Amino acid sequence: MDTRDAISDFLTSRRAKLTPEQVGLPDFGGRRRVPGLRREEVALVAGMSSEYYKRLERGNAAGVSESVIDGVSRALQLDDAEHAHLHDLIRAANTGAHPQQRRRPVRKTQLTSGMRQTIDAMSTVPVYVQNGRLDAIATNMLGRAVFSEMLDHARPPANAARFVFLDARAQTFYPDWEGQTRQIVALLRGEAGRSPYDRQLSDLIGELSTRSDLFRKLWGAHDVREHRTGLKTVHHPVVGDLELTFQAMDLAADRGLQMIVFSAEPGSATHERLQLLANLTETTTERAIG
Repeated sequence: MDTRDAISDFLTSRRAKLTPEQVGLPDFGGRRRVPGLRREEVALVAGMSSEYYKRLERGNAAGVSESVIDGVSRALQLDDAEHAHLHDLIRAANTGAHPQQRRRPVRKTQLTSGMRQTIDAMSTVPVYVQNGRLDAIATNMLGRAVFSEMLDHARPPANAARFVFLDARAQTFYPDWEGQTRQIVALLRGEAGRSPYDRQLSDLIGELSTRSDLFRKLWGAHDVREHRTGLKTVHHPVVGDLELTFQAMDLAADRGLQMIVFSAEPGSATHERLQLLANLTETTTERAIG
């Protein structure tokens, strides 16, 4: 990834989303050549010279301080995920100026035995572990059953982005498929900022951009998002619709991996369907062993 271009495109895309009124500036009318704020207006709100901001938006991040990042984030009304992404891009740009400082990430492909034992013990809830590229690293038994459409018959490692954009079953599995596509791209965009020298991530983005017009369009929006908590609805081919809340946690013992734990409200239809799926999975496993 060219970090200079990434900084420029990200800042330009955020600037285009705002109006002078939204940042407390008067709008004197007149024709604007581009949508959103002008560079000079961003600089004014951020408390810096126009020339300095223009250099930054061209991707020149040399010597950019935390206070500058905070000022630009405030001016562009960035949320926490966007602020962190801008910070990552600027750090990467400065690291890129010194090739000897570049570190290619080492992505784990399996859990420690202790964490494997832990997720297996969580037998009443689906558990799914992924890395920043959205490769499926591990699941417990119920997690594999819930996401069987994505995991079964996929070339290893199964990848959530490939499934959503390249597998027709995803549009049935995710009732809000369009929302899922936006979330997937926003997660990958954030990871690209954190790990600009990850060759496998670059290859994945290149593959998806080549094979999916929708991915290419969404990638150009430069949206980023964190994946911490929320609601995920899936249509399971055996037990039907499941409305699952999730909590995502970074694993301290397995750096670079995120564990996502799903649950359902007790007494709900989803809770009953999860129990049915757990029973069916256990029965199938016992038959296979027997």
